[in-house]
Amino acid sequence: MGTEERIEELRRLRDEAIHAGSERAIARQHEQGKLTARERLAALLDKDSFQEIDMFVRHQARGFGIEDRTPPGDAVVTGWGTIDGRTVFVFAEDFTVFGGSLGRAVSDKIVKVMDAAMEVGAPLIGLKDSGGARIQEGVASLDGYGRIFERNVRASGVIPQISVIMGPCAGGAVYSPAITDFIYQVQGSSHLFITGPDVIKAVTGEEVTFEALGGALAHAATSGVTHFVAADGNTALEEVRYLLSFLPQNNLEAPPRFVPTDRADRVESMLDSIIPDVATHPYDMVEVVERIVDDGEFYQVHAHWAQNIIVGFARLDGHTVGIVGNQPSVLAGTLDIEASTKAARFVRFCDAFNIPLVTFVDVPGFLPGVDQEHGGIIRHGAKLLYAYSEATVPRVTVITRKAYGGAYVVMNSRGIRADLVYAWPSAEIAVMGAQGAVNIIFRRELAGADDPDARRAELIDEYERQFNNPYRAAELGLVDEVIEPSQTRPKLIRALEMLRTKRESLPPKKHGNIPL
Repeated sequence: MGTEERIEELRRLRDEAIHAGSERAIARQHEQGKLTARERLAALLDKDSFQEIDMFVRHQARGFGIEDRTPPGDAVVTGWGTIDGRTVFVFAEDFTVFGGSLGRAVSDKIVKVMDAAMEVGAPLIGLKDSGGARIQEGVASLDGYGRIFERNVRASGVIPQISVIMGPCAGGAVYSPAITDFIYQVQGSSHLFITGPDVIKAVTGEEVTFEALGGALAHAATSGVTHFVAADGNTALEEVRYLLSFLPQNNLEAPPRFVPTDRADRVESMLDSIIPDVATHPYDMVEVVERIVDDGEFYQVHAHWAQNIIVGFARLDGHTVGIVGNQPSVLAGTLDIEASTKAARFVRFCDAFNIPLVTFVDVPGFLPGVDQEHGGIIRHGAKLLYAYSEATVPRVTVITRKAYGGAYVVMNSRGIRADLVYAWPSAEIAVMGAQGAVNIIFRRELAGADDPDARRAELIDEYERQFNNPYRAAELGLVDEVIEPSQTRPKLIRALEMLRTKRESLPPKKHGNIPL
C-alpha cells in the first residue's frame, strides 16, 4: 500500500470514528434536546483546540452478537484541549454508540486520559451520558468502573475534577461523579441515581418518576449531590468554562488573576445600614458579599441546598477567594447537619487548591432539635470544625452580627487559627444571646423580683453593654479590628495581600481522620 493509499485509509477510519453513531441514534439525541459527544466538546473547548486520542480503539468483546459491531472509538470520545487558553483533559460519553455503555475499551480510554491529566497537572472534565455498564462484557465492565473510581480518588486534591451529567447516569456509574469536586446537571434531560424507579417500586412499593428521583432539582435541592443546575447543555458547558476561571490548574499553582475594573479602595456605604436594628430580623448575606467582591460577581456553589449557609467563588482585587457565610434569611443562619457538610467540603476544596477563604459570620448557634441530635449534628458539625482547623490557606473572618457559642468557634474563629478576624460594630460575640444568658445567670433574682419583666429588661441591657459587643473580644485579642462595614472591601484586600506569602504546614502524617 502506497503513501497516498495509507493517507486515504486514515481519512476513512477517521470519518468512520467521527460518525460512529448511526444517523438514527444521532437524530434521537437531537430530538431529546441533547447534543452529541463531539458537539458537546466543540461547545466546551476553545475553537479548534481539541486533540483527540484513541480514536481508533475498538472493543474486543465476543458473544451476544456484540462482535458484529466494533465502531472505532467505541462509546467515548477522549483527549485534551484548552479553555481560555489553559489546558484541560476531557472525556465525553457517546450515547449514540451502544447507549454510551462502558466496556473495557471505554474504561481503558477514560483511565488513560485521567492518568495524563494527573501527570500534566491539568483539570479533568467528564461529560456523562451513558446507559451504564455494558452487560455483554460482564465483570470487565465492573472492573472498568473500579479503575476509574481509583483514579478519581488519586486525582482528588491534585487536579480539579468536574462532572457534567447530560443524560442518564445510573448504578455504580454514579460514584465517579460523586468523588469529583463539582457536579453540573442539566435540567429535564439528565438523571442520576443508584436504582431506578422500576426497581424501587418492585422492592419498596414506592412510585416515583425519573425526574423526582434523580433529576437536577432533586439532587440540587434535596440530596445535595449536585452543585450546579443548568437549563440546557450549552448553558452547563458555558458555566464550566466560567467555574474554571476561578480555579488553578493543579494543587501546586495559584488561581489565575484577572486585572479588575473594580477599585481596590472602593467604599460601600450601603453596608453601614444593612444590619437591621432588631436583632431577630433577617438580611441577605449574598447581598453583603456582592457589595464587597469585585464587580458584584459571586458564583454560588450548592445554591439550592442547605441555604442557611452560602459558599462560592468571587474575586478581590482580581484574585480568587472562597466565600463562606451564614445566611440570616434562612433558618436565622443556624448551622445544621446539611449546612455543616456543605461548608466543610467547600473549605477543604479551597484549601487543597490554594484558594484563600473569607468567612462572614452571623450565626446564633447550631439548629436545636431531636432530629438534628439523632441525625448526628455533633459529628457533622465537627466536619466543619475539622476542615477549618486543617486549612493552611489564608483565612480571614468578618463577624457581621451574631457569633454565639460553639457555632462561633466553628466559623473560623481566632481559636482555630484564623489569620485575621474583623468585626462590625453590630457584632455580638458571646456564649449565647443576652436574654438566654440573663435567664440562666439571674434565674433566682428574677423569680423573686416584684416586676420580673422590667428587671429582666434592665439586666439584658446591662449584659449587652458589657458582653454582646465586639470590643470585649477585641480587648482579648480575639478580634483584630472593629471596622466600619463600608470599609470591609479595602480591609479584606489589604489583609489578603499581606497573607499572600503565608506559609504554614501540618505535622507530618499520612492523613487525619475527619469525622465522616
